[in-house]
Amino acid sequence: MAPLPQISEAEYEVMKVVWKYAPINTNEITEKLLKTTAWSPKTIQTLIKRLVTKGALAYEKQGRIFVYTPLILQNEYVGQESRSFLKRFYGGKITDMLSAYIESDGLSDTELEQLRFLLSKDNDSNFALE
Repeated sequence: MAPLPQISEAEYEVMKVVWKYAPINTNEITEKLLKTTAWSPKTIQTLIKRLVTKGALAYEKQGRIFVYTPLILQNEYVGQESRSFLKRFYGGKITDMLSAYIESDGLSDTELEQLRFLLSKDNDSNFALE
């Protein structure tokens, strides 16, 4: 599988809206992002155009309105970014990352309990340690 496009943090905010509400038009994207960011409508339009250029979004013109749909799946993108993070900071080893969080008290008791539950599941689960 070819690597997915690199998406900035700001572009990721746009993608989250599109993933949640697609198909969605420019005005609707802008309206939703104006509630959660301090961006201008022009900035939002620029981010949308960048995502189209990068191949992350497709659009269809319906009259004078552009309607957007994602070309990449959210879980695929998040998975790629997670693997990249693990490789960059922990040599690709999730055990090293978890150890760092546990040793620095980065996990709550609830999170530790959830982790124990995931680890106790059978080997058919999607959760795997390297």
